[in-house]
Amino acid sequence: MLTVHRVGEEAAERWDAYVHGHPESTGYHQWAWRRVIENAFGHGCPYLMAVDGDRVAGVLPLCLLSSRLFGRQLISLPFFNYGGPLADSPEVEAALLNAAAGLMEETHADHVELRMTRAPALPWPTKGNKVGMVLELPEDADTLWNGFKAKLRSQIRKPTKEGLTARHGRQELVDAFYEVFARNMRDLGTPVYARDLFSAVLEHCPESGICVVEHQGRPVGAGLTVGYNGRLEIPWASTVSDYNRKAPNMLLYWSVLKKAVEDGYHAFDFGRSTEGSGTHRFKAQWGARPHPFLWAYHLREGDVLPEINPDNPKYRLPILVWQKLPVALTKVIGPAIVRNLP
Repeated sequence: MLTVHRVGEEAAERWDAYVHGHPESTGYHQWAWRRVIENAFGHGCPYLMAVDGDRVAGVLPLCLLSSRLFGRQLISLPFFNYGGPLADSPEVEAALLNAAAGLMEETHADHVELRMTRAPALPWPTKGNKVGMVLELPEDADTLWNGFKAKLRSQIRKPTKEGLTARHGRQELVDAFYEVFARNMRDLGTPVYARDLFSAVLEHCPESGICVVEHQGRPVGAGLTVGYNGRLEIPWASTVSDYNRKAPNMLLYWSVLKKAVEDGYHAFDFGRSTEGSGTHRFKAQWGARPHPFLWAYHLREGDVLPEINPDNPKYRLPILVWQKLPVALTKVIGPAIVRNLP
């Protein structure tokens, strides 16, 4: 008999064994990311497991966000691009989704959001206005370099000629990464995550690292990467706008791509973009190809799909105000706000 129930730390080993054996799994389905979310944000994570007899038949990681400003949301998974159910069959997936809908009622959440790359097993409404950009990697860095157009190779050489250098590391580079990241988030008008998030990622995810681009010893570009199942992703990357003419972003991405090839990864995930946007064009020039995102929702009757993002006009004024704040102040007040921004 198929049953769905919430699981805790005692189920971590069985959970990961199932995830690692499922063809649709992503790194964010691993139990480690539950620990990251709980440690860095303090949110509750009601993870659901479907069991058929004594066999795991499916899993659905969920996180409950609750605030006066943004309401209560059950999301799989917030802060990241991927999530949603993994299941042996559409019937098992439907059981997981029904359990999530029941959990929405139990927790008085406003909606359930599943960050998927395909339609769910139940006819839940979806949004598909973003795409992921993925570059298939060759076996060696020379082949990767020679596959770029001459203009791109010239752009990659420029920052080195301007005196920029890149280095890779882990916890020892968190401060340098955070200096660049916090500055960039302020410039974008977005509250910044706490530094603890990135330390937690590096602590709980062995396939993670940081690349920092420097000019005369000052960090001017930085990215944090995470790997899983042969694919490396860069969920957070930033540069200091004052140095953009020196193209630190080009050295950052080339350094990360080169190391990805050397470390044996077969694909590089540039992250999510709106088709036709500047970030989409930047990622496409490296040869990255789009793949769909299809985020699914379970809503209360009469509700419309949520739009909690910087493109929503209701957030235009707060963004403008945030861009005027000192970076040091945004580091203090930003984490309390962004912990509830999915």
